[in-house]
Amino acid sequence: MYQDLSVFSGNAHPALAQSICDYLKMPLGKLEAFEFSNENIFVQICENVRQRDVFIIQPIVSPVNTRLMELLIMIDAFRRASAGRITAVVPYYAYGRSDKKDQPRVPITARLIANLMETAGAERVLTVDLHAGQIQGFFNVPVDELTALYEMSRYFKDKQIKDLVVVATDVGDSKRARNLAHALEAPLAIIEKRRSGNHDRAEALNVIGDVRDCPVLIVDDEIDTGGTIVESLGILQKFGATKAYAACTHPIFSGPAVERLAAAPLEEIVVTDTVPLSAEKRAGLPRLHEISLAPLLGEAIRRIHTGQSVGELFG
Repeated sequence: MYQDLSVFSGNAHPALAQSICDYLKMPLGKLEAFEFSNENIFVQICENVRQRDVFIIQPIVSPVNTRLMELLIMIDAFRRASAGRITAVVPYYAYGRSDKKDQPRVPITARLIANLMETAGAERVLTVDLHAGQIQGFFNVPVDELTALYEMSRYFKDKQIKDLVVVATDVGDSKRARNLAHALEAPLAIIEKRRSGNHDRAEALNVIGDVRDCPVLIVDDEIDTGGTIVESLGILQKFGATKAYAACTHPIFSGPAVERLAAAPLEEIVVTDTVPLSAEKRAGLPRLHEISLAPLLGEAIRRIHTGQSVGELFG
């Protein structure tokens, strides 16, 4: 067990890092990270970290490649400063959709990111709701994957929505939705859809399950451009669903997402704070509700530091 716990943050989501430190009742570590005019990233740790148990909070969010490079440079800086152990806390793991070779001559970028983090010096990874479970196996170091499932289920249990049906946005994501449906003691429906090539477009074809005259909760690991949600809503209404809610762990909200979601017939959009949301995006989505995962991440960090089970958080 390491004696000294230190938590640091890059520029990706300092508010989440501060909330985690507030939960742990400790100060956020002092670190400078910025870009020179030539776009080269500079990192300097402003305190002694020799033999400390270091946790670096850095979701890989927009601008994605800058935040990724910043994370790698921070890991390298801590390794060269003789940190005792380095854990990369990556609440949102970008490039997660590139998890397999599903077309000729394409990369498996999620694996590449894992290799880069290990090469930089990460000895452990803590993340939340990966797009695909096999990404854990891309690492040769321990990976703890947390889930927002229980926080989501508690929130919707308190709402006591009668006859609620949980809906998976596609067959591949049915396990996540099934687990939430089980926690809510609700039935499950699955949308059969077809994605067109490499574009952010999906066409909903059918609904497997009964949603007629029922409110629905559409669940996904992330909402990117909002196209999947809009397509899902259209076919759910066609099959007789009444009110609709949407929930995701990672609110990426890129491109036309805010406009699409604001115009969609949704009662509420429930997300977590793994990804920072600008004031502009929040203002554009008055039906947005955010659940903080800082206590969950903070408790996981505490347990990793003290050598306790992380899995017991969900037992």
